[in-house]
Amino acid sequence: MREPNNVLVVGAGPTGLALACALAAQHVPVRVVDRADGPSATSRANILHARGVEVLDRLGALGDLPEQALAPQGIAMHAQGRRLTTMRFAPMAEDSSQALFISQAQVEGELRRRLAELGTEVEWGIRITGVEQDADGVTVHTAEGPPLRADRVVGCDGAHSAVRQAAGIDFPGVSVVERFLLADVHATWDRDRSMSSGWFHRDGLVLAMPMRTKDEERNGSGDLWRLMADLPPSETGERLGEQQILDRFAELIPVRSGEAGPKVSDPVWTSVFRVHRRLAADYRCGRVLLAGDAAHIHSPIGGQGMNTGIGDAENLGWKLALVSHGRAGDALLDTYTAERRPLAAEVLSTTTTNTRLLVGEGAVTRLVRDYALIPLLGMPAMQRKATAAASQLWVTYRKGPLGGRTAKGGLRPGDRIPDRECRRDDGTPVRLTRALGAGWVLLAPDAAPVPELAAAARERLGAGVAVLHPGAGCPESGALLVRPDGHLAWRGSTAEGLRRWLAAALETGSVVR
Repeated sequence: MREPNNVLVVGAGPTGLALACALAAQHVPVRVVDRADGPSATSRANILHARGVEVLDRLGALGDLPEQALAPQGIAMHAQGRRLTTMRFAPMAEDSSQALFISQAQVEGELRRRLAELGTEVEWGIRITGVEQDADGVTVHTAEGPPLRADRVVGCDGAHSAVRQAAGIDFPGVSVVERFLLADVHATWDRDRSMSSGWFHRDGLVLAMPMRTKDEERNGSGDLWRLMADLPPSETGERLGEQQILDRFAELIPVRSGEAGPKVSDPVWTSVFRVHRRLAADYRCGRVLLAGDAAHIHSPIGGQGMNTGIGDAENLGWKLALVSHGRAGDALLDTYTAERRPLAAEVLSTTTTNTRLLVGEGAVTRLVRDYALIPLLGMPAMQRKATAAASQLWVTYRKGPLGGRTAKGGLRPGDRIPDRECRRDDGTPVRLTRALGAGWVLLAPDAAPVPELAAAARERLGAGVAVLHPGAGCPESGALLVRPDGHLAWRGSTAEGLRRWLAAALETGSVVR
């Protein structure tokens, strides 16, 4: 097998770091560069949904984030001076991964720790000015030094991606809300910190979410809050500094909530931003690929940005590793766009609709919101549905080029396999998520021709394919080949059938249906 080619990851946010961890764990030489001078200390995103937690667990990058996280129970929703309902988080008991209310800065810290364990450090202060492809690789020009050379480049450099622009990939979209205010503040406020709060008013909305610093107790004691509010259209042109943002919150909160606002003592971070919905026309242009906010941006309401980007990274990571090691053809990389872009389109559509409903532009929209939508969210069935939707544990690729459209009962190729108890050949118990790590798992019942199946898998995927046996109560019959991202690749009972699937998937990027 030939030596693996190197990959340059541009951007050291959660997406870029997760991708670098996935590649380094699979022994692909990887460099990570970022235009910033060093790690960001501001929180930015503040929730990691269940799918993101599961991915970090597989990458070995979850660390002590569950211990650092704050666990508010839901959001109290108010309108016209009264509390309408409480939307509670209702995770499914059978899912081992649950959402964490944790800052993006802390997530990035754990990913950098894991990346360092794998032998790679982020190179800071490198600004990309151009990207040129040729038959043998990519030349990346920088403002600070000589050009960088890589076999492939992945732009994880955010909404204003220099990589995307240099590659000429279109990024069409529309504005959803003209201007949002955001402030993370230490504040004295007589509010329950086990709950977030939302106030809906004819002039717009205000959201308040408790946040936790590293030195606070996990029970929510502390005084750090995130405040968010949209501005009326008449105010979308004025530039606002930190004190002006705090002054506007001091005015908006009493008007929209009917209550006294917090007494702010120490602002940590303030921002003014427009909410856009944009989706890259393609996630790949030759040797250049996109992931995370470089490929899709949408409303922060619902907290789907970090989750979706980390999912991009894991999906792309195992495919790039196979191609880099010479175990798969370039066509496999086309399945990345085919699998991840439809998901991003669905997330964008959902977050746009929810944002416009919550902001309440127009009297009819506000009536629907206050008397139909919000009361429904107080129902346990709707809370379970909303929590499940936000988790992204429902994601499936069964309609993609590596999926399976013929129903056989139970899981179909492309479906996520829920974490479960398995056992090794010697009977040692192990969870599926932990066993996957950076590799593949062949989950085979004792009655299957295990040696032949394992040999077929390892011929194409490498010696690192782990063989496990299902625990008690496993509903599937036959053997399951599980992808590194936890999705079902193949199910069957013969080594020849597995070889045919691997040949089609790895050589052509599409399986025979």
